[in-house]
Formats: sequence, structure tokens, C-alpha cells
Amino acid sequence: MGQETGISWTKHTFNPWWGCTAVSAGCDHCYAEAFDKRVGGSHWGKGQPRRVFGEKHWAEPLAWNATAMKAGKAALVFCASMADVMDDEAPEGQRERLWDLIDATPHLIWQLLTKRPQRYARSLPLSFRHGNVWLGATTEDQPNYDLRWPLLFDAATRRGLVSFVSYEPALGPVRLRGKQISLPVAPDWLIFGAESGPGRRPAERQWLDDVKRDCEMTGTKLFVKQFSAATPKAGAALIPAELLIRELPEVQP
Repeated sequence: MGQETGISWTKHTFNPWWGCTAVSAGCDHCYAEAFDKRVGGSHWGKGQPRRVFGEKHWAEPLAWNATAMKAGKAALVFCASMADVMDDEAPEGQRERLWDLIDATPHLIWQLLTKRPQRYARSLPLSFRHGNVWLGATTEDQPNYDLRWPLLFDAATRRGLVSFVSYEPALGPVRLRGKQISLPVAPDWLIFGAESGPGRRPAERQWLDDVKRDCEMTGTKLFVKQFSAATPKAGAALIPAELLIRELPEVQP
């Protein structure tokens, strides 16, 4: 976990810590919590200690940055697969350490994702030295899209950053012009992914058809990750050819 990743829309994953607390139905079958428990951890839930890491772990992105610089092409880094960067109980000093690391790695593009975009206003720096951040929010259904997208839009716009929505796990229909949305714009990028694993809640094909049409109308780049199956790989294999869309925002070298 880190140097290479199975997540199809990024190159690396980096976790400044492990652990989180559930905030919505999208957390019900959290793969990260399940993995933590399988390896003997107990870092999920309010009041539970988060797992922190040492110098070797924090040095990894510096090596990725050097490789990307040599290649002349920026590398994508998803942060975080085993945490929420806006966790209310983030370990003291670790979020600030992450901001410093982002500023020290100009050849990486950091994809920050949260279910708590309301915290961006008070916990995210007003700017990053290299602007090398894509700012995201998870919106698994229309109520959460209507709630979280305006907060994400405000935070990304104030900082001049690319905005993206992770519509995963897709638990209900999402339209980019929801009834409660009055914003004239849509996210720069949207990732669609149905739930996988035991107890998965299947997504409907119509949800993807509708949001695809919205993306075409708004100019939002669309990345179709998977349909519902036992594993993400099996879910990806279920995507019909006409929906195998894997767009990304423009990546600067």
C-alpha cells in the first residue's frame, strides 16, 4: 500500500494516519475499517486512537516526487485510503505535516478526499505553494451531493484547485443539478463506483446513465471505476464497453 496501488484512478496512495469515524451510510461497509481489523488494528470510531507512522513512511512521497521529476510527468497520489484527511480526531500535528509534505513534492498531484468538506474552510491551508492538489468529497447519494458539493465548490474555488466528487459507493441516484443545488457549475471530475464485497448494495445502471449525461452537459470529466461485484476487479469487468469511460482532468507535468 503506497508505492503502487490497485485503485484505478491514481498511481500511489499515502496515508498520514490510519483510522476514522463513520459519518454516513457510505461508511457502513468500510473496506479500510475491515482491513484494519484483519491486521489486528482498532483505529475506527470516536475516541479510538489513530495509527501514526514513522520517518520511513513519510519519506516515500519524496522518492515518488523524484521519480516523477525525472520522468517529466506528475504522478497522482490519493490521500487517504485508510483515513479521512478531515477527520475530527486527526492525530495532533499530522495534518500540518501533510501540508508541508505536499509543498515539498511539486511533481506529485495530491488527490485529497473527505466526507467532511465542511472542515476544508477551517483546516485546509489557504493556498499550496505549487497548487498541486485536487480537492474532493465523497457523495454517495443525492442528499449527500446536495450537502457536500457546495462546500467543496467553495473550498476549491477559493484556492484555485481542481474539484472532484467520488460517487462511491453509489447508493442512490445523483444528478449534478440536484433540487437543492443552485450553483451554476459542476465538479471538474466525477468518479463512479458501485459497492463491492460482502453485503454490497448494488447500484443501478440508470444512475450511471443519468450522471454520464450530466457530465457531458457540464464538461465534467467522468471516470467509471466499477459496478457492484464481490471484488473491485470483478466489478470493473462488468462495465459495458459503451460505459468504459476513464477520463481525468488535465495533468500538468
